[in-house]
Amino acid sequence: MLNAVRSSKGAGIIKSGAVIDDAWRLVTVAQGETPETVALPIGPLLVPVPVWRSRRAELIRREYEHGWPLGVWLSAEEGPEAIAADLDDFSVIAVEFSKFTDGRGYSTARLLRTRYGYGGELRAIGDVLRDQLFYLARVGFDAFAVRADRNIDAAMAGLADFSAAYQRAAGPAAGPTRLAA
Repeated sequence: MLNAVRSSKGAGIIKSGAVIDDAWRLVTVAQGETPETVALPIGPLLVPVPVWRSRRAELIRREYEHGWPLGVWLSAEEGPEAIAADLDDFSVIAVEFSKFTDGRGYSTARLLRTRYGYGGELRAIGDVLRDQLFYLARVGFDAFAVRADRNIDAAMAGLADFSAAYQRAAGPAAGPTRLAA
């Protein structure tokens, strides 16, 4: 689970080819807390799947009563089937990359876009670096929370590292397909 990566309001993300402020708060369950007892701050939330499962009614009520959008984040160990039946409830789905070399999030994103038809914001979080951005966009991610110790403006250039691709892309971030010869 995300240990050192706790997004705070006002942190920047890459979305639609620009660095923007991020109003979403990433909720994590700290040691000694449970999904039922973790504090839910005011505003748009990205909650882990266990919090979604245990507090679904409360989270949906918050969304309708206050107009705060709701999102969920999948840990690196969780696949899209964990939330497949609930996709319409989320404005944002974030997928954790627990380490740079863990490729499970790529498969999760591709499945969310192609098999499950998710059309909302799909955000990469965790150990996300410049070298991954082009490939993350190809599988359907359209927002990127670059690791806090990295320069987000420099990382954004990673979206344009290559001018051709060998496979078709998935999702709204894919753009036109131009396959390499």
